[in-house]
Amino acid sequence: MTVEDKIRVPPAKFRLDLENAIKASLEDRWEGIIDKELGVILSVVSIGEVGEGKILPGDGSIHYPVDFELLVYQPTVHEAVKGYVIDVTEFGVFIRIGPVDGMIHVSQIMDDFVTYDGKNTSFIGRETKRSLKDKDIVTTRIISVSMEKQYKIGLTTRQVGLGGEDWADKIKKAQAAKGQKSAAKGPAKAPKKGGKKEKKLQ
Repeated sequence: MTVEDKIRVPPAKFRLDLENAIKASLEDRWEGIIDKELGVILSVVSIGEVGEGKILPGDGSIHYPVDFELLVYQPTVHEAVKGYVIDVTEFGVFIRIGPVDGMIHVSQIMDDFVTYDGKNTSFIGRETKRSLKDKDIVTTRIISVSMEKQYKIGLTTRQVGLGGEDWADKIKKAQAAKGQKSAAKGPAKAPKKGGKKEKKLQ
């Protein structure tokens, strides 16, 4: 992302050459912040054109107009992302996706009845036996984004193809076991024909 701004270079950075002094000041000003329009700002990549510096009354710093490039991350609704579980609570699971964290609410974990296991801090599906626990790697989808002062990212793993790395195998095993159980019962028997014979009237 290319940005234009006026950056304040304090006297403590005057010992550096101009480019390094401006870059260091930009890093102090921009890196690690969350901006509603830009997203999560990771680093200052490069510096472009630097204008004439000005000293303002009562301020010993020099202010430079400058354009520069930032490396940013902008989470997008419907985007599929990969991350890992960093915390499991009764109301949901927190996932680290790159430079930010998102949360999967308990209702968005899986298309199954889930039980919270407080002892092992995990969620387990009743029918599928799928689980979600600390440090599990998961593929998830972003369903909501709020980039205010405190960002909030809502995630889901309910859809097909999402979830833990071993979820697909567990679904296949559950379906195979269900199929074997049905086969063991044998084909359904036809209902017995009963009742009195009817005599056709001439």
